[in-house]
Amino acid sequence: MPAVVEPSFDLLAAALRADAADLRAFGEALATKLEEALPDRTRVERRRGRLFGGPRRVRSIAVDFDDAEYRLGVDGGRLTPERRRTVRGIVLKSEPLDLDAWLEGLARELAGVAERSERSRAVLARMLEA
Repeated sequence: MPAVVEPSFDLLAAALRADAADLRAFGEALATKLEEALPDRTRVERRRGRLFGGPRRVRSIAVDFDDAEYRLGVDGGRLTPERRRTVRGIVLKSEPLDLDAWLEGLARELAGVAERSERSRAVLARMLEA
């Protein structure tokens, strides 16, 4: 039986940063990982790259937590990370963040989810292995 990997904050943050060199690829990879790991908390908006066809590209990623939403706009070579403070689904405050702060905040929230749920812990451990 394989050992259960405990996803730590530092390990999650490092895994999230791994692909950040190519921003478009980073957005695509992050969207896929989050959709697989937390489908009930993750919303990904995709649009066609060209007018008549072409691959569907990630335009935004939103991950919902109890009192915060981490949102990442993806526009080609530009990312617009922000954290929104929410109460019962109503946005009270929206603050732009730099990518490192956004990744650290997201990793902290993910680690908190993993602490509260055995299923989430196993899913996040698999996310780190990929």
